[in-house]
Amino acid sequence: MMAALDRRAAASMPDIGGIAPMRPADLADPLDFILGDHYRQRALCGQIERFAATPVLDRALGLDIVAFLSGDMAIHVIDEEQDLFPLLRRSCAPEDEIERVLAALSREHGDDERTAQGVCDAIVRLLGQDSDTIEPALREPLVAFARRQRRHLMVENSIVLPLARARLSAADRANLARRMASRRGWTPPRGRDAPAAPPPAGTEAAASFTPSLRRAPDRY
Repeated sequence: MMAALDRRAAASMPDIGGIAPMRPADLADPLDFILGDHYRQRALCGQIERFAATPVLDRALGLDIVAFLSGDMAIHVIDEEQDLFPLLRRSCAPEDEIERVLAALSREHGDDERTAQGVCDAIVRLLGQDSDTIEPALREPLVAFARRQRRHLMVENSIVLPLARARLSAADRANLARRMASRRGWTPPRGRDAPAAPPPAGTEAAASFTPSLRRAPDRY
């Protein structure tokens, strides 16, 4: 459940591995916020590849990667699964054929959640050891995860967000911004004063998508 998140920490999360955090004011347009999150995730992919390729273990970067995957990225997936995707299902026209795309992305979210949890666990174990090198068995999954994330982001940026800009109403965007702000413990940005709308159709089903990564490991 989202209650397990430390909202105060999410609201004041520092730069992670040189990746600047999103701010409450960025929610003035929630679709721009999601796009910004995608750019941050693409930067994270570069950090993961750098971590895997560094001859000497970069412990600080390893902790940053775990913090991002278990915090910002997990919240971002919930934004999409519980809010953006249900809004698109309700708003898109049949000819948009969005269900096929969203179903594939949701499957990838589930796969990525499990992989990311394994990555986090492996990094935490590695950081708890005396070795200053990364085992070859860990390097390959790290690089593969980064590559899959880049492909996933390409689909969302080229198909999902353009359709969202074309199909979502001002009220839809206002409601999306409010729910995303609430999820982070933020005050919704000014200018989003449309009457509160009920949760998008399908939210009840999407509520079952509760990534275990929404809680950072308590071992660091």
